[in-house]
Amino acid sequence: MKTDDFNFDLPEHLIAQFPPERRGESRLMVLDRATGTLSDSMVSDIASFIEPGSIMVFNDSRVRKARVYGVSERTGARVEFIFLAPIALQSLSSIEALALAPAMSAGVVAPGERIPPMSRLWRAVCGKSGRQKPRKSYMFPGELRGTIVEEIRDEKIVEFERPIGDEYFNSFGHVPLPPYIKREDTREDERRYQTVYAARTGSAASPTAGLHFTPEIFESLQAKGIDIEYVTLHVGLGTFLPVRTEDIEDHRMHEEWFEIAPEVAAKINNAKASGKKIYAVGTTSLRSLESAWFEGSLRSGSFSTRIFIYPGFEFHVVDSLFTNFHTPKSTLLMLVSAFAGRERILGAYRSAIEKNYRFFSYGDAMLIE
Repeated sequence: MKTDDFNFDLPEHLIAQFPPERRGESRLMVLDRATGTLSDSMVSDIASFIEPGSIMVFNDSRVRKARVYGVSERTGARVEFIFLAPIALQSLSSIEALALAPAMSAGVVAPGERIPPMSRLWRAVCGKSGRQKPRKSYMFPGELRGTIVEEIRDEKIVEFERPIGDEYFNSFGHVPLPPYIKREDTREDERRYQTVYAARTGSAASPTAGLHFTPEIFESLQAKGIDIEYVTLHVGLGTFLPVRTEDIEDHRMHEEWFEIAPEVAAKINNAKASGKKIYAVGTTSLRSLESAWFEGSLRSGSFSTRIFIYPGFEFHVVDSLFTNFHTPKSTLLMLVSAFAGRERILGAYRSAIEKNYRFFSYGDAMLIE
């Protein structure tokens, strides 16, 4: 399939630059993927669309303040870095393993190392990437020197003089708002670009479908007998970037780490066996669940994935998806097109544009049943 098959025109004023005034008060479009029927509601009424006894699966990853600015020692230029993840083994073998990791196009996972809390080696992407080469050094806030030691496709491996972790990013980092939000991050973003249930720090972008949920909405779901479960997938920027290859099959996904607890896997397997529905809240939850499907059941554990879901993919775990509206030519738009059909999704997006729905991270939501 062609990447241009997943393009659409979006008026710029529909790209949400700020979150809604109150969390949970966004609009909700409901798409019946069997019939193509669309209906309009509010996220606050989501419980009315979920079958009692179902399981809703959320991604509890917490966004790291991953955007840090360094100053090139060679040119004095200010360079933006977004730090994706620490590398567990501070050795060349760890970097080589990352470089040689195979592209995973469908439902394949590899054992994942537990991510260390601190490291001298970090995976990153940076501004004006073509100019930032191995052996170039930068001074970062806190009198910290970092050097690019390796390039792996469009990622850099940065080695610091000392190990750093979340304490450093909390002190010197910025909220990694996506590039279509045309403003600087604020103190309010520290709260609103984070889900209310975020627990495990590690994402370089928010699992944005979860931004809509409030304690009151969770109460309404539980009152209806809906089981709430959590997985963890630390979101990398590759999930959100546009596909730049002409044929989507030639695109390679970035690696992301995820974990599913044994008790969560057991509940989902039991629910599937008894015919209960599994709702994924966000594409990251869906990617975790579908990546961990092996030989007829959901496997628990810690993994890394490069799964790329596009039309033709066979879903095994997820029955319904709650998600935001996604960017043109993105892997996320391809994922929802695989789930509901490309024509149905593009038709729903045209309707959303006509009705002035707000798009992307701080925008409105869609439930695909």
